[in-house]
Amino acid sequence: MYRFSNTVIGFLNFFTLLASIPIIGGGLWMARNSTTCESFLQTPLLVIGFVVLVISLAGFIGACFHVAWALWVYLVVMLFIIAGLMSFTVFGFVVTSQGGGAEVPGRVYKEYRLEDYSPWLKSRIQDPRYWMTIRSCILGSKACEKIASWTPLDYLEKDMSPIQSGCCKPPTSCNYNMATTVAQDQDCYKWNNAPNMLCYECDSCKAGVLEDVRRDWHKISVLNIVMLVFLIGIYSIGCCAFQNTKRAETDYPYGQNRMSKVKPRWDYYWSVAHPSRMLCYLDC
Repeated sequence: MYRFSNTVIGFLNFFTLLASIPIIGGGLWMARNSTTCESFLQTPLLVIGFVVLVISLAGFIGACFHVAWALWVYLVVMLFIIAGLMSFTVFGFVVTSQGGGAEVPGRVYKEYRLEDYSPWLKSRIQDPRYWMTIRSCILGSKACEKIASWTPLDYLEKDMSPIQSGCCKPPTSCNYNMATTVAQDQDCYKWNNAPNMLCYECDSCKAGVLEDVRRDWHKISVLNIVMLVFLIGIYSIGCCAFQNTKRAETDYPYGQNRMSKVKPRWDYYWSVAHPSRMLCYLDC
């Protein structure tokens, strides 16, 4: 039973070792693919895949072949992974706590404002180089083409994704009557009917992207919490496996009596050789 933790760690790391292969393969495939959207994921996938591969290999070798230093490396890196995942989860909840969209009277869909989101997300999305990459991604997804044939009744009865609401139409409050002199949202003046323009430069489009990010990040954060509980459990078992491996490397394996031979007292041999004298000595 004392080797149970080693067996569990060995099996778990063998499965994660196999799981790292498709992760690395997916990252390499995305690196060769010219689609802009997928370029966002290729670097994280490759990093995660190689880290999982190396750590799983170290844990598997250390647990199954009783290599203490490999298990030590495995536990140290696992500790950093747990700390990093915990920090990432907390950071994700903090930066995505704002936002959510506003109801539009008489509409099913919501509209989104850039000022409702956290400063960190706004600074990222307003970076021109970053936004041009996302803009190309939205164009490639053909999100706006899916609602291009909608009738006015569809806009009243159907829902939209955050990107469709922010990027594919002007804000609902816009009034394009030539006679109007009322000040309007700046996005109303950025709208263009051209299929490659639409409202892709509007703040509402950037807010729609951030809303998608916020929703996805919340899902990832929930998954991260589950992974944290799982990793902490694996780390605890790994500590037991490390102790077993260290014990196996000593001269006295688990269960063997570690007591050294007790050296007899000075009067032992004398009492054995002269028992009568010993009795006399005690009586006196």
